[in-house]
Amino acid sequence: MSDKFEFSKPKWKVSKDTKLLQTPIFSLHQRDLIPDQSKDPAPFYVLNAPEWINVIALTQKQEVVLVEQYRAGIHEVSLEIPGGMVDKGEEPLKAAKRELQEETGYHSDNWTFLGKASSNPAILSNYTHFYFAEDCRKITEQQTDGHEDIRVHTEPLEQFFSLVDDGVIHHSVVLAAVAKYLVRERKV
Repeated sequence: MSDKFEFSKPKWKVSKDTKLLQTPIFSLHQRDLIPDQSKDPAPFYVLNAPEWINVIALTQKQEVVLVEQYRAGIHEVSLEIPGGMVDKGEEPLKAAKRELQEETGYHSDNWTFLGKASSNPAILSNYTHFYFAEDCRKITEQQTDGHEDIRVHTEPLEQFFSLVDDGVIHHSVVLAAVAKYLVRERKV
């Protein structure tokens, strides 16, 4: 992270943090926050979620490995890069390698950390860690879990960028991974 910007706003004080709901994936909290000492607390709602990872996986043929799957939030099928949750106690890179192989059957020995982004700092407590995996090769079949129903696709790198540009690929966290990749490659 750059040290060239100095933040001038202080963190707000938490006067109370109440867990309202626990699910297998996240917990919903009401945080009563005080913007400064002279103001009354105001309620804000936060989803405490585990860290996430996303992988831009590039094959030896310069094709991006993509996953097509149904997404309940938008009630539509979505085209994305492989990704998922970091298990408790797991390092993000290990999670990225695990998720790539589980979701797609692909493996890489060449990994680069692209950075991280706050997933949605207005309501989510977590970060998403982005990785670039090069020279990916299929070594096994998918090993999906739970209710995952994923179809794997590969697209040439330039076609992948066209799918992003056309809005076919629209998941905001995936778009953040693409931005990190492009900044790394200095294509913007």
